[in-house]
Amino acid sequence: MKNKYLLVPVLLGLCIILSSWGSTGHRKISNSSSLSFNSQMTDFLAWVTFLTDHSSDADYRKDTDPTEAAKHYIDIDNYSGFLANGTIPQTLDSAYSAYGSAFVMDNGILPWATERTFDSLRNCMQRHDFAKAQIFAADLGHYVGDGHMPLHITKNYDGQLTGNDGIHSRYESTMINGHISEFIYTGTDAEFIPNVNQYIFDYLYANYVYADSVLAADNYAVAQSPTYSSSTYKNALWAKTKGFTVPLFQHASHALAALIYTAWVQAGSPSLINTELVDPTAIGNANFGPCTPNPFGTQAHISFRLKENTKTILQVRDMSGLTVARLINDTLPAGNHTIEWSPASLPTGMYFLVLNTGKCIQVKKIVYEKE
Repeated sequence: MKNKYLLVPVLLGLCIILSSWGSTGHRKISNSSSLSFNSQMTDFLAWVTFLTDHSSDADYRKDTDPTEAAKHYIDIDNYSGFLANGTIPQTLDSAYSAYGSAFVMDNGILPWATERTFDSLRNCMQRHDFAKAQIFAADLGHYVGDGHMPLHITKNYDGQLTGNDGIHSRYESTMINGHISEFIYTGTDAEFIPNVNQYIFDYLYANYVYADSVLAADNYAVAQSPTYSSSTYKNALWAKTKGFTVPLFQHASHALAALIYTAWVQAGSPSLINTELVDPTAIGNANFGPCTPNPFGTQAHISFRLKENTKTILQVRDMSGLTVARLINDTLPAGNHTIEWSPASLPTGMYFLVLNTGKCIQVKKIVYEKE
């Protein structure tokens, strides 16, 4: 479904891209995965901060990589086989053979992107390239999170087919941001997964059933109040969805831990002890310098260095993953660069600077405190 990531206009001429769970949800899923690390995974605790901070890198790549968007969804109910018997061909080659590559790509390749990222994670571990392994693990967390967002598994991804237009953002971002503190997960030990392909498809099949539940909850909430911004609507939507949304988050966190553990075991259980853990994004062609002051009041001075002449996109995103400012979208020369940002009417709080050159993505936290 090619229009899944249509740009939607918002205030100030900015725009957002529909993306599962938003930054807040993806950070929660990746961070909570550590609660499912079993006794053999103690050394992976050193990865948790990176997994959390880079849990939305895959979303940010959509700005520069035209192949990325299809990796975040699958309109599984466009497959005749799924409607007939609840399953689809589970290898990419078999799906191409049965339905044609154009159909498969148009309807999203989330399960195969997830499995391919798992394979890359395992292969990096086998050759002890733990810097790159962290990058693939962060991406894996994002795709696993997408697979546990019901509206990313259906052609009716934004309720556009049933009169529930806009439910995607209302459910995944507005509601989640308002209730993220209520997502409690104590964790259960990650297990080895004998068949990764089947495991991925099993949770997609299981999570698809909640798409109708989200729409039904929206209908109920609208009946209580047709004003989406009202507390009555928001509270009603949460009341009707929290019973399955909280478990979806829990299952996503556990699945990420189990997949990391399985990749590690398949790689021969290599030791992470005495492995120098540097930020693996530093191997790219761009790096942030100081952002001063931080926290800041009226204006922030943002610096970064490019190792080569390159197309550069610098954005500011809020905690939900929405772009609130586009600071640079141009080809810049190698060297040091500085730009100033004044948030003006934006609310105080934490934001993320996202520097994207197409070869690497750098993310830096910044805190805005009005003077």
